[in-house]
Amino acid sequence: MVNKNNSPYSATITGCAFLYNEFMRILPLLMDENAAQLLKEEVLNNRLLQVNSQKARQTFITEFKRRYNAVPLSFWTKFVTMGEVAQRAGLLYAILKAYKLAFDFHFNVTVKRWNSVDQTLHKNDIMMEFSELSSRDAFVDSWTEKTKDKCASQYLTILRQAGLLQEKTDELQPLHLEASDFEYYVRSGEDWFLEACLLYPYEVNNIKTQLS
Repeated sequence: MVNKNNSPYSATITGCAFLYNEFMRILPLLMDENAAQLLKEEVLNNRLLQVNSQKARQTFITEFKRRYNAVPLSFWTKFVTMGEVAQRAGLLYAILKAYKLAFDFHFNVTVKRWNSVDQTLHKNDIMMEFSELSSRDAFVDSWTEKTKDKCASQYLTILRQAGLLQEKTDELQPLHLEASDFEYYVRSGEDWFLEACLLYPYEVNNIKTQLS
């Protein structure tokens, strides 16, 4: 049995891709002081999620908590004031913070593809990165091909629903938000996320200048 405790990676992303609408329904419960009880009741009663399987509801809420807890409360306070496009970007940020696998896919593959001649992204590109990770991490190497394939598919779904990847052409595209929507990331020292949104250095500098 390979010891997963020595690995920074997790395959839990397989159980829950982007789910923007579902996350937005649960966010008020996550932000409530009685969050633990309210979330427990939601798993049982299905008032907000509208997901038939109790097992699936439990999985979603477990992963929603992981994303919520990956960033400070101050982020979510800002998040609820944003429009949907900026919120989808914000959810991507929380996912990249919550799952090292997604973060490494993003910077080792997606950002590199964006900065190359061919600005498209396919599942095979992610699977090649999986081979690299497997060669360095015994726990990842122990995953089945089916699990790896599901992780890659979920990551690509996340990119599409965040607005970074075209559905039909597999072309990457940047997230151009208002400067004010990037304020949290710049002010909190998380300006790496502007690069994650596929913005060029001059665009990042322009945003920082507007916010200064």
